[in-house]
Amino acid sequence: MPSAKHLLLVVLLVGARRASPQSSKPATDAPPPLNWTAAEDHQNMMDQLGIKALRPGPSGNETAPNHANYDESKANPSPNLPDPLTLKNAKKVTTPEIWWNERRPEIVEDLEREVLGRVPKNAPKVTWTVTSTVNTMIGSRAVIGKQLVGHVDNAACPLINVDIQMALVAPAGATGPVPVMIMFGRGTLPQPSADAAPGPRNAAPTNGDPPASEQLIGDGWGYASISPASIQPDNGAGLTRGIIGLVNKGQARKPDDWGALRAWAWGASRVLDYLETDPAVDPKHAGIEGVSRYGKAALVTMAFDTRFAVVLVGSSGEGGAKLHRRNFGEAVESLTGSGEYHWMAGNFLKYGASKTAADLPVDAHELIALCAPRLTFISYGVPEKGDAKWLDQRGSFMATVAAGPVFKLLGAKDLGTTEMPPVNSGLLDGQLAWRQHDGGHTDAPNWKYFIPWADKFFNRARP
Repeated sequence: MPSAKHLLLVVLLVGARRASPQSSKPATDAPPPLNWTAAEDHQNMMDQLGIKALRPGPSGNETAPNHANYDESKANPSPNLPDPLTLKNAKKVTTPEIWWNERRPEIVEDLEREVLGRVPKNAPKVTWTVTSTVNTMIGSRAVIGKQLVGHVDNAACPLINVDIQMALVAPAGATGPVPVMIMFGRGTLPQPSADAAPGPRNAAPTNGDPPASEQLIGDGWGYASISPASIQPDNGAGLTRGIIGLVNKGQARKPDDWGALRAWAWGASRVLDYLETDPAVDPKHAGIEGVSRYGKAALVTMAFDTRFAVVLVGSSGEGGAKLHRRNFGEAVESLTGSGEYHWMAGNFLKYGASKTAADLPVDAHELIALCAPRLTFISYGVPEKGDAKWLDQRGSFMATVAAGPVFKLLGAKDLGTTEMPPVNSGLLDGQLAWRQHDGGHTDAPNWKYFIPWADKFFNRARP
């Protein structure tokens, strides 16, 4: 018969095994985050996909032998775009119900798997903290500014910290909740002596226009400036850091994992989570804005998060509003090289290797269509002022036109024409809008048109 001492030892051992099963490893046993270069990470993804070589992208130098095409007669080698209103089984989408329940999920799946990547189901929670509050001025208007930090739960990988930097600025003395534009920028509060522009692109407004922040506050809006770099680094070496690295515990992506565009969009959605809790904000009239790569991110944000009511997409080019199938300026191959691949899903590399843009199951017009019927404003400048031909303004207009049938199906108004209007002649009568201004690589000259356009559809009385 076993002694009491022996029985006690057995109980302790059994309890220890139950508390610490052999199948689980403590966090300290996890491998450290990879410290790869962008080239090493890029090569790893090529190896996962079995890609031996990628086609080089076109050169932006028009005198180079491999310069990008700017000849319209050669620009549309694949003129037949995927039909956003035809299901994969060839059934036509004839009602909003078929769109929402059947066709839209098909487009989302194709975009996630092949182009932009999937936001993981185990994406951690974000806890927002107000670190400071200031009373200051923007232009001639008194405002209240809050500096916030969104700490991302990193219990799964304590070696990686992600703290989203955000500043929220609203008019002082507002009589009720105000609409807010979320803008990719610095994520810092305006300085008392500065013009309070939320990002470098607004620091030198064109055509004598006030900064976007001043125009918004003057119209009774608020704005939130967020730092995309605090969400996810803008390079391939950073894919084992930031929110993507945190979820992957510092290890390499899989081919359908999210890229930086989805990560920045995820961060903007977490900002909207906070805005839904702030009594000074009207979250039903929240918007998102960005220029260039952040124009791409703004469009992606709007497409995937239906809580956003309005978007201003500035000069977004390839990966944004530009048709992938257009052979004009920037191309799919520009996004599959080691300099920009991190914006996209790993699977996107296939379209710079054994496949081409014509093999993509989706195109930019369907990304725009996912925004329907909400307010969607596509903005560009002119090459003469620095909004390069590389961006393919016409190809983006064509994508906007091709998204129109979805807006109409859902009861919204499209552009109303297939003819690209002259510069400074905007198409602003519907929920889908287009305007090419006569400035450069910025959306600054379009803010004075965007704000009253949004106010009209929000049924807001302008101050």
